[in-house]
Amino acid sequence: MEKMRSSINRKSMARLHKTKVMIAGEQLRLRLHDGKLIKDRRYHLRTYPNCIVAQELTDWLISNKEAPDRATAVCLMQQLMDHDIVHHVCDKHSIFKDAKLLYRFRKDDGTFPFNTEVKVFIRGQRLYEHLITGRDSILQLREEQGVAYQHSIPGCQLMDWLLQNGETESRRQGLEFCRALLEHGIIQHVSKKYDFFDSRLLYQFCINFRRRRHLSELLNETERDKKEGASVHVLEDNHADSPFVLPKIPPQEEHSGFQSVLKRNVTCEELLSPGAPFIKRVLTVMGDAVGWGFVIRGVAPVYVQAVDPGSPAAAAGVKVRQFVCQVNGRSVLHLDYLQVTRLVMTGPRTVVLEVMEPLG
Repeated sequence: MEKMRSSINRKSMARLHKTKVMIAGEQLRLRLHDGKLIKDRRYHLRTYPNCIVAQELTDWLISNKEAPDRATAVCLMQQLMDHDIVHHVCDKHSIFKDAKLLYRFRKDDGTFPFNTEVKVFIRGQRLYEHLITGRDSILQLREEQGVAYQHSIPGCQLMDWLLQNGETESRRQGLEFCRALLEHGIIQHVSKKYDFFDSRLLYQFCINFRRRRHLSELLNETERDKKEGASVHVLEDNHADSPFVLPKIPPQEEHSGFQSVLKRNVTCEELLSPGAPFIKRVLTVMGDAVGWGFVIRGVAPVYVQAVDPGSPAAAAGVKVRQFVCQVNGRSVLHLDYLQVTRLVMTGPRTVVLEVMEPLG
């Protein structure tokens, strides 16, 4: 049983990594087209459409801070070649060489392998765009077993939507599609306890297709996978400190279940006193499909307990041990973290935070 579970974890990780590589590859392809680096080129009296010179691509990756050096850039492009996203125009080289060789994205010449994995990915991405961009999105804040999950949807309601919008012809077909999405790491049960069922169980997208992915993330994940084997490297949404859930526990119990990051207790009066060792910052956090990416704890004042690396919060400058003074212009100094969390989660996607950050 343990071996079977380990095998399933490895397959899930491989599929999730494949999905991330495809997203990163497509984002890179579009950026290179916008920068006019992908174009028709002539070599030995023959014209090769929509291709790029390897050396120029390496230069571009370094100048755009996608890679710190040429060796890393080559490794990144090899990842895309290994996943059949990029290839040599004549398929004479199976490795990416930092030379005056021509390479092309398979999507630009129609050789991209549309296997089952790719088809599930494309349909999942299309479904994500439909559900996340609608004015009256059916992805909403909902509760399951006393925990609130943002951008979630009951399985039965997702099935209804697929049928009503012509994405599937029957509920059985819809069930097969949704289970394929779950198997490929595109959606998941909110607490990762169940497979997909046509029921009131809640599900979420576990991939933000819109987030810009740096290619270096792919190498970092690959190295982690080699070191940690079948460990699952995704944020556990049912963890008490997850930035994507709203724990339903009384504020007075906050210190009983986790270790605070604060070095000492700070009062509201101390934060507001003249000459206090804090600096005020105003941060604008633009939430994405899975939330904002930070955890708050505490009571009068609330403070930042954790920040998810690569999240909107991290990009906006939210840091651990900052104290939250205002949310969208409203003072929250004398509120507890549950009240502030609900204020954020039920408000607009773009959140303006006024925080006090310790000096030094």
